[in-house]
Amino acid sequence: MREGRLFQLLYLLIERGGMTAVALAEKLEVSVRTVYRDVDALSAAGIPIYAERGKGGGVRLTEGFVLDRSLLSADEQDMILAALRGMQAADAVKCGQMLERLGGLFRREAVDWVDVDFSAWGSDAVERERFEMLKQAILRRETVSFGYYSADGNRSDREIEPVRLRFKGGNWYLQGFCLLRNEWRLFRLSRIENLCLTGRLFPLRGNPPSELEPASCPQADLVLRFTERVGFRIYHTFRREEVTHEPEGGFTIRTSYPDDRWILGFLLSFGPDVRVISPPSLGQALAEQAKKICELYEYR
Repeated sequence: MREGRLFQLLYLLIERGGMTAVALAEKLEVSVRTVYRDVDALSAAGIPIYAERGKGGGVRLTEGFVLDRSLLSADEQDMILAALRGMQAADAVKCGQMLERLGGLFRREAVDWVDVDFSAWGSDAVERERFEMLKQAILRRETVSFGYYSADGNRSDREIEPVRLRFKGGNWYLQGFCLLRNEWRLFRLSRIENLCLTGRLFPLRGNPPSELEPASCPQADLVLRFTERVGFRIYHTFRREEVTHEPEGGFTIRTSYPDDRWILGFLLSFGPDVRVISPPSLGQALAEQAKKICELYEYR
């Protein structure tokens, strides 16, 4: 337990350059006295760490300190290599180079036990080009402009100050400060078109919120009945606790979804293999939409 705390203390100092003993104690959830004991222990182990007392003081590492592999256990080295392998999905070239370097430093082979690919089938080149553009904008603090489609299908032109990419709920999102809405927003990448770098730099507006949800719309409680023919999609689409496999065949789904036009297109993708049990208004809207499709092709 103490070894893990010493490692965490060391990485806090590498990341931040220096911290007060009080701040370290709060972060590590120990007393200030324990922090100083840990500093002494690291110093005795040959780490160039020192503490400055008084105003403006704190705990620091000697400038230019480089982490040695001997400070990492075999398990910690494997965890770092595995994490980098997972990150290859976002930046294959640089993460691959880091894997080679760290594998050589640790004198360990990165076991290929996990393969992560966030891109859709057949869209690898397009996805990577978009990711590279957003990465450049975030690192350079350059605003980006794009057209954006909301969940209800409305399009608007946006310019935002991007700060991070997030992968959540099976989708990629761009978090940034929206200059149109004048607030922090989360944008789903699949709804973005005509992405451009503007060349305009921006100062960071403090720390962006760590938890931010996409612009929400009212949720509707749904009860749906599916045939056996689409069983392969059921467990891919819905959580297991939402699914009841009926003894006589078929599936009953009890779930909640955004109450907008998106749900109509989603249900229509199942064709005649889905029936809306409730709410009745959704079933009626689905029938009207199907009728319009028939009229489009002049079927009666």
